[in-house]
Amino acid sequence: MVGVFQPIQIPDWAWRSEAARAALRSRDAAGILRVAQQYGGASQHRVANAVGILQGRVSEIMRGTRQITSLQVFERIADGLDMPDHARVTMGLAPRVAAEPTPVGEVLATFAHQAAAEADIRARAAATSRLDILAVRALGIIGFKDSLLRRSVLGAAPRPTLRVLLLDPDSAAATQRAGEIDESVEAFTGGIRLSLVRLRELAAAVPTEVYLYDEVPVWRMIGMDDTLYVSSFSAQWEGHESPTYKLVNTTGGALFHGFRRTFDDLRDGAHRVI
Repeated sequence: MVGVFQPIQIPDWAWRSEAARAALRSRDAAGILRVAQQYGGASQHRVANAVGILQGRVSEIMRGTRQITSLQVFERIADGLDMPDHARVTMGLAPRVAAEPTPVGEVLATFAHQAAAEADIRARAAATSRLDILAVRALGIIGFKDSLLRRSVLGAAPRPTLRVLLLDPDSAAATQRAGEIDESVEAFTGGIRLSLVRLRELAAAVPTEVYLYDEVPVWRMIGMDDTLYVSSFSAQWEGHESPTYKLVNTTGGALFHGFRRTFDDLRDGAHRVI
């Protein structure tokens, strides 16, 4: 018989179900523990022992009377449920450390979403010479006065060179993306056009290039010299909601160079408007 302190084994396909992914994305501890019960056949007592939480507290979590906010507790839950790396990343945790150390450590940090990385991004922006942004609208990154990076860019000395790739509001890809996030095409493309107006204003003070691409967005990227912050778009979430990965340029680092090439190739095929 499997010991009660052993991780609970849950089929990989169960973690890929829509219900499980929704619970992981929102860090719904009750929903995650229900996955353990439904697909791992585990009792509350078994769950409590596996994840290192008192059974009474497990009961409170599953009733919704106790909330979990600590990353350390989510780490214990992930370990206790033997969560695969794709599920851990969906929840905003770093993948498990490989059994054999690798010479390339280009993924320096993993954040649950952009808001969790804001302090880190702003600190890096204060000393960058080049700022590259790949986004859809970029209003929350650099368009609004209180956006993530606008004040940092204007306050930097010297000011960095700014290159921004936005989705072409007149493209079929913009219409598709508006539908994916349940916005009207008019409202969605209006946000892109507003961002263009704000970037033209910014260009009066900061060396700025702005390009429009016409492909369905997949990656969202903020690049500052040898550091990248990368997240993704999907039909379920916006780029700022998905896990954000901090990549640094290391010898042999394939991810960093791959994303840099993605940005450059997309820019080369885009239409410059500023």
